[in-house]
Amino acid sequence: MAIPLTINGQTVSVDADPSTPLLWALRDNLGMTGTKFGCGMALCGACTVHMNGQAVRSCVTPISAAAGQKITTIEAQATDRIGKVVTEAWVKHDVAQCGYCQSGQIMSATALLGKNKAPSDAQISEAMAGNICRCGTYPRVRAAIRDAAKTLA
Repeated sequence: MAIPLTINGQTVSVDADPSTPLLWALRDNLGMTGTKFGCGMALCGACTVHMNGQAVRSCVTPISAAAGQKITTIEAQATDRIGKVVTEAWVKHDVAQCGYCQSGQIMSATALLGKNKAPSDAQISEAMAGNICRCGTYPRVRAAIRDAAKTLA
């Protein structure tokens, strides 16, 4: 069944079962491999994308729920003002270590800063909860988000 999706401002059609997770439609059907598979249970955050500006876990979001919604992936962050600022802060604070979780981390951070340009530490913690980093770069993530917020202010 062909399901129309709007991804990074482009309308595409995915021929898949409506229950197919958005993650697999992105990676397997559309070749967009920036969004990562981590746990498949919405526990690690590696698969985070935006749906209408909200951070969602694409591994448990069926494409039927994504139809008609505005989906944004890590691939679009290079052309987004907030995405550019967050990515620059990530590099400045040397956040990435192995890098596997970083697309999900950046997507959660950009969703936060899209709604709140001056988040408190508690708001950063809440927004980033569920984004797991095996390398433990959490202090650098927080510093990068604070730095990005200052730049965006």
